[in-house]
Amino acid sequence: MNLASLDLNLLVALRALLEERNVTRAGLRVGLSQPAMSAALARLRHHFSDQLLVRQGSRYELTPLGTALLAPAATASAMLERLFASRADFQPATEQHEFTLLSSDYGIAVFGVRLARLLHREAPGVRLHFRHVTPEIVEHAGTALGGVDGMLMPHGVVSDLPAVELYRDEWVCLVADDHPEVGERLTMDDLARLPWVIYQRPFDAPVTRQLTMLGLDPYVDVTVQSFQLLPALVAGTRRVAMIQRRLADLLRDLAPVRVLPCPFEAVSLREALWWHPVHTHDAAHVWLREMAARVAADLL
Repeated sequence: MNLASLDLNLLVALRALLEERNVTRAGLRVGLSQPAMSAALARLRHHFSDQLLVRQGSRYELTPLGTALLAPAATASAMLERLFASRADFQPATEQHEFTLLSSDYGIAVFGVRLARLLHREAPGVRLHFRHVTPEIVEHAGTALGGVDGMLMPHGVVSDLPAVELYRDEWVCLVADDHPEVGERLTMDDLARLPWVIYQRPFDAPVTRQLTMLGLDPYVDVTVQSFQLLPALVAGTRRVAMIQRRLADLLRDLAPVRVLPCPFEAVSLREALWWHPVHTHDAAHVWLREMAARVAADLL
């Protein structure tokens, strides 16, 4: 595909049409008249050899291709917006700017809070927006990172993208303070016998991957989209969980639980800030990475 032959204004129209599913509303959104938006839709239909929007009764529905284009159109628009907003210089003391980072609540609690505190001191006009990272985003990290400034994620999940190394962490186990079946140490038999609470879906949770490699198929009776809720979901139950030591230290007093070593050599964590190469030479992003490195130095 020769980009020089494409009218990139059609990307704006495509995104509006797919999200609004209405020619009139899409035109109002991007400042085009209804005839102009109808003409844009006709050009898009010709380009894709697909109707994209089809009338169903009193409303429009997306075709299968239209549905498939919905997320990529939004990502491509966000990437272009960030590309053309790039600056040759960045003055943190006076700039009005927003950075968006993808992260789990673990990354925010251990690293993001410190980063937000530093940015507040160094650049009062800079805003920091955190978005929860989902398994779907991780599966398509290269695409997702085009529309944001970065993602806090350990090595082993993302690859082939630039990154700033942040800090190391290790996995530990949690059980209730008064757990009647666990003594001073956990055993592999305990892990196989006790019910689990884990972060994310069982088949892609980092804990499940480690245990499966050991030949252990854990019985998971609770899953949650928050690492910080693990202690509360373990307290007062027979459950066991694995959590990062740095986060366990932060949450130590929030629930009656014990922190115990894992009864196997758990793979340690190397947390990093990952970004799309389109941001590498942007002055604002360079400054953000410098701030991240400063925070990381305090976590060593």
